[in-house]
Amino acid sequence: MKTKTTKKTKVNVITLGCSKNLVDSEVLMSQLHSNNFDVEHDSNQSKHQVVIINTCGFIDNAKEESINTILQYADIKDKGGVDKLYVTGCLSQRYKDDLEEEIPQVDAYFGTRELPRLLKTMGADYKHELLGERMLGTPYHYAYLKISEGCDKKCAFCAIPLMRGKHQSKPIEDLVKEAIGLAAKGVKELILIAQELTYYGKDLYKKRNLAELLKALSSVDGIEWIRLHYAYPSGFPMDVLDEIRDNDKVCNYIDIPLQHISDNVLKKMRRGTNKKSTYNLIQSFRAKVPGIAIRTTLLVGFPGETEKDFEELCAFLKDVRLDRVGVFTYSHEESTFAHQYKDDVPEKIKQGRAQKIMEIQQEISLELNKARIGNIEKVLIDRLEGDYFVGRSQFDSPEVDNEVLIPKDSAYLRVGDFAQIKINEANEFDLIGEIA
Repeated sequence: MKTKTTKKTKVNVITLGCSKNLVDSEVLMSQLHSNNFDVEHDSNQSKHQVVIINTCGFIDNAKEESINTILQYADIKDKGGVDKLYVTGCLSQRYKDDLEEEIPQVDAYFGTRELPRLLKTMGADYKHELLGERMLGTPYHYAYLKISEGCDKKCAFCAIPLMRGKHQSKPIEDLVKEAIGLAAKGVKELILIAQELTYYGKDLYKKRNLAELLKALSSVDGIEWIRLHYAYPSGFPMDVLDEIRDNDKVCNYIDIPLQHISDNVLKKMRRGTNKKSTYNLIQSFRAKVPGIAIRTTLLVGFPGETEKDFEELCAFLKDVRLDRVGVFTYSHEESTFAHQYKDDVPEKIKQGRAQKIMEIQQEISLELNKARIGNIEKVLIDRLEGDYFVGRSQFDSPEVDNEVLIPKDSAYLRVGDFAQIKINEANEFDLIGEIA
């Protein structure tokens, strides 16, 4: 007697944009897996019946990448390569009506908070009991933990509140439960993310409560590192610095997007801070947490940014010598406050300014890296690549910061383990070491 078998529907979830999008995809994949779908993430295989594209709509380059990806799979669908094509995420939230008209091959578009509707469209149930469950898209030993959604800030250049809505914190007990689940999967490093990390708890607890969250998360067995990303400089809760300094599990690292230093530009950006406050904040970081690694993001080419404003930014970088710097060129986004301004900095000048920022930072990074030669540092091994094990110290976040390279012939290491590494060589981007 033959038994009836049901072949699972194969789904490819493609994630574009930031780590917050990745977490959304991980939650989506967990829900689909629990509904008996065969789910893969960013797969290059062509044999999928369903493709779901989680898009980014932040700036022009990200929007262009998202649209090109949708068009690529729309063409595959036209040729019979996939049966169903769905689009979700920020671009879909922001431009749904336009996208439906321009790319009709997509079966349905969904916003950033429409996971239950997406699942229902696919014939799946939204399982509330899976709260905090995720199918990881990162290596098993680290994971992003999204502690809140949305943003209440009104930065002139930013479209995120249009796509993600108002700030909404997750309760501490839910985040601890999620962290316990991640630790059970082998996660050793939690990277805390949000649109605005330091605003955490304002809505739920009537105060900025990030320090209390750090204490609660550090009690989770198996978690050894907790890293902070996307901390807004205005109204920074100083008790967080005590936690970074005194809590062995919280990395001596903070990602704080300053955007600019010129008072003229900061005021037009509506950042709620100024040059003097920024200098004082960095001084406080270093006074309270000696050796802290500070990462920032800068924005050049904002409307009205003069050569004097830009030179002020360059002088600031040389003066404060931050550990890590990323830079974006201004993107003139409709429906933002800054869209009323004339986009008056030519693209060539924007690109030139961004390049100069990175040249300044490369020189600083080289000097700071060379100063670490001879140090013995705790390193988390991320992968084996070519002739090297590749890891990171507590001062570095995955994909965006420095890496530590250990020749694979010099010792046996395991991906996902920590090792004590002596730094022997350094360049602008990487450190090279050996087991201490």
